[in-house]
Amino acid sequence: MKKALIITYYWPPSGGAGVQRWLKFVKYLRDYNWEPVIYTPENPEFPENDPSLSIDIPPGITVWKQPIWEPYNVYKRLLGRKKEEKINAAFLSEKKKNRMLETISVWIRGNFFIPDARKYWIKPSIRFLTMKLKENSVDVIISTGPPHSMHLIAMPLAKTFHLPWLADFRDPWTSIDFYDELKLTSWADRKHHFLEHKVLENADIITVISNSMAVDFRKIHPRDYKKDYKVITNGFDDSDLMTDFPSEMDKKFSLAHIGTLVSTRNPVTVWEALSLLLQEEVDLKNDLEIKLIGKVDYTVMASLQRSGLDSYVTKIDYMPHNEVVISQRQAQVLLLIINNTPNSKMILTGKFFEYLAAGRPILCLGPEEGDAARILEETKSGLLAGFGEVEKMKNHILYFYHQFKTRIPAPKPQNINRYSRKELTRELAVLLDQISSK
Repeated sequence: MKKALIITYYWPPSGGAGVQRWLKFVKYLRDYNWEPVIYTPENPEFPENDPSLSIDIPPGITVWKQPIWEPYNVYKRLLGRKKEEKINAAFLSEKKKNRMLETISVWIRGNFFIPDARKYWIKPSIRFLTMKLKENSVDVIISTGPPHSMHLIAMPLAKTFHLPWLADFRDPWTSIDFYDELKLTSWADRKHHFLEHKVLENADIITVISNSMAVDFRKIHPRDYKKDYKVITNGFDDSDLMTDFPSEMDKKFSLAHIGTLVSTRNPVTVWEALSLLLQEEVDLKNDLEIKLIGKVDYTVMASLQRSGLDSYVTKIDYMPHNEVVISQRQAQVLLLIINNTPNSKMILTGKFFEYLAAGRPILCLGPEEGDAARILEETKSGLLAGFGEVEKMKNHILYFYHQFKTRIPAPKPQNINRYSRKELTRELAVLLDQISSK
């Protein structure tokens, strides 16, 4: 087999969305004659721990680890947080913030830690991997970000050892939805764009998770036809659905959201529609349940309270992935919320594809011309309303509620096999074969 060195910050026992994509690729790469070698931090700052994901690590795989220093203890002291508290991603805060302290900490983060807080792992990693690669040959280097520091580790190694390099973007860099919140100086902004261009210019292959993200990157840095941005979406793993746990449906009319709900993903339109329906549909007051599985920003909880919906909420901070797939299959309706930000069209959350595999109806709040809307239509898996379209959202919920009351089975999604993790890994292997044979 050929060997691929995969540089990733997120690896089990890390939980959350960041680990899933490359854990699943690694799980199936051997099926396509690629042996993965993982490089990951020894002591990272994970948002969540999920030991259940370790079952997907192939037996006998090589994992290289190096200690990492991250400035999070300083950050926690500045904000008056306890040392053991986890740092949430994407500016999510479960408690009301001290605005002045938060502003200072964000300014420091944006202007001193470029491209991110893992920058101090770049040079030690290059030294460590240089020694490793002198003793252990590989055929391809892969980096996955964010954090984008992983790309800055891969770039000089690929040049030194004359190895092909695949840079994978699970999220954009300077187009990410919270980039404008980093309070960057003009110097820091230029530095981010400079590093982004260096990666986009030097990587042999760049993979992204959606068509709209590819369009966005082409505007930032056009590449020639042969090196154009390649779309490999996230997906679902068939083996996750093979469980002995009972999957009885929720007794109530449950609207379930799995994953983080940051302030820009606060589905006010859904809450307003539900509030109106509770006044119109007498039975709904006894039937409704809003299930929020994952971290939830305090602004979301506040808007639920203002809408008079807090008494209908069942909140679970974190659930191991092997239990999440069961909850998805038990929900009456799965909520898919797209961030209401300028880059909303390109957002395809990882959970979306697991929603497809769960076979439950999907209720989406997001842009009607986005990538999520296209896949919803293509798979006939749910209904979408745009931001602020309260009446349309209300009608969608009412449609699903009547199905629930009359016990009409939900139609199964169509044409979803192309989003299976094994099929997506095959697409990845084709790209690796192409660049390693040159």
